[in-house]
Amino acid sequence: MVPSDGPTDPRRAVETWEALFRAQVAVVRRLGGDDIWHDVSFREYDVLFTLRSRPGHAARLRDLAALSLLSQPSLSRMVDRLEARGLVAREAVPDDARGTLVVLTEEGARVQGEAGRRHAEAIAAYVGGALDDADLDALRRLTLKLSEAQASIPDVRRDRSG
Repeated sequence: MVPSDGPTDPRRAVETWEALFRAQVAVVRRLGGDDIWHDVSFREYDVLFTLRSRPGHAARLRDLAALSLLSQPSLSRMVDRLEARGLVAREAVPDDARGTLVVLTEEGARVQGEAGRRHAEAIAAYVGGALDDADLDALRRLTLKLSEAQASIPDVRRDRSG
């Protein structure tokens, strides 16, 4: 994807980002406060969901960190807790003695599935309750476009030495 030339007024990009960010924060706060998680926290659910969506229901620890908002040390501690509860297992990565593979267990898949159904109902209420089908299609198209374009947009670097 080729990046656009951007808006004629850069404030539009900032205002749009702030609106998107605030909407996401509002929905995430509602989801986090809901009594739908039962056996897992919202962040633990995110890790289980991410594993469930990966081939073989597994991911390298470093890849799992890249897919979440948690730092690798925080994620490692969370994986320790999930492993102690039998929701994930750690395995060696074939052909890489230093790599760690995090694998969703059957119990982890069951817990994720149950929480996932409740989570989907809440999202349908909070997002679908505010937007019609055309709005949902447009928002999905735009957010995918925004995500996919990031790889082709150069980083903004600032000289911090002066």
